[in-house]
Amino acid sequence: MRIQIDLQLCQGHGVCVEEAPEVFRVVSAPGRYDHAELIVAEPDESLRKQVEAAVKFCPNRSLKIVD
Repeated sequence: MRIQIDLQLCQGHGVCVEEAPEVFRVVSAPGRYDHAELIVAEPDESLRKQVEAAVKFCPNRSLKIVD
């Protein structure tokens, strides 16, 4: 499973981290909004439910699963 983060949309709300802390973290970006970053480039299928929840609940719809 691969995940894409649209950094033009992401504002670092951290919902993804709450849903899948093994996969995402929020990093600070000087002069910009904080944004999500992948900890694991291609998470194992065992984390799919958590990643799907992160995608579903992202307030800016900045996450996408790319199979």
